[in-house]
Amino acid sequence: MDHIRIDHQGAVGILTIARRERFNSLDVETAQDLRKAGLQLARDREVRAVVLRGDGGVFCSGADLKYIRDGGDGADLGYLRGGASAGAGGGYGAIFKQILEYLHSTISEIRRAAKPFVAAVDGPAAAGGFGLAMSCDLVVASERAWFEWAYFKTGLTGAESSTFFLTRLLGFHKAMELALLSPRLTAAQALDLGLINAVHPDADLDAAALALATRLAEAPTTAVGVAKRLLNRAAGMDRLDVHLDAELTELARIADGPNFAEGLDAFFARREPRFGVE
Repeated sequence: MDHIRIDHQGAVGILTIARRERFNSLDVETAQDLRKAGLQLARDREVRAVVLRGDGGVFCSGADLKYIRDGGDGADLGYLRGGASAGAGGGYGAIFKQILEYLHSTISEIRRAAKPFVAAVDGPAAAGGFGLAMSCDLVVASERAWFEWAYFKTGLTGAESSTFFLTRLLGFHKAMELALLSPRLTAAQALDLGLINAVHPDADLDAAALALATRLAEAPTTAVGVAKRLLNRAAGMDRLDVHLDAELTELARIADGPNFAEGLDAFFARREPRFGVE
């Protein structure tokens, strides 16, 4: 796995997204490897807690927009796109599906796993990276971390579980505020809102996340798994997979339209997008 790394510290598994040159964004290969690593750690009985982190002062920026603009993996797109060309009338929806099917499967596995997952967020967690962090059981962050929903910047709807978890974490109106206005939240603001559990000095984040995960790994594993399952049920997590499917369908549909094409052009031109009515 070129951009996903697994390490072990006792009974703690550490899953690292290591694609710093692309802000730890996910092309299809990285998304596939993330899913594989997540499954491996979730099902390894010797691993009793997992830390999810990103390399180089970045957590994750979601799907790789450059990869999407460049057309994705053509050899793997036929079953998704039916022969349409990305960016040439066919839109970009199939390329998003190519990545998000794996990322959504990873998020679903994190919630089903009978062990705790701790997100250690250093630097940006934006769009899909935001959703990935929110899907974990506990979230700790560095002081320089920031969180942003960000989808509207390129004309997209939310995905990667973000529209599922926001209402559960924040309540309806605050979730609407974060989605519709998309403020960039500092770690301190995210803590005040209840999106995350703790903030640590930048240099201490990895050690703090490992200490937290070690504490969880020393807890009674079966009881932890049952408690997580019951809390999942109370929070309506049985609807997560259905909601992830709906997020993917809607985002792919919007990504095939002209507003996302405009948003993508504006993103790489470093200008404000000019969205129209679709």
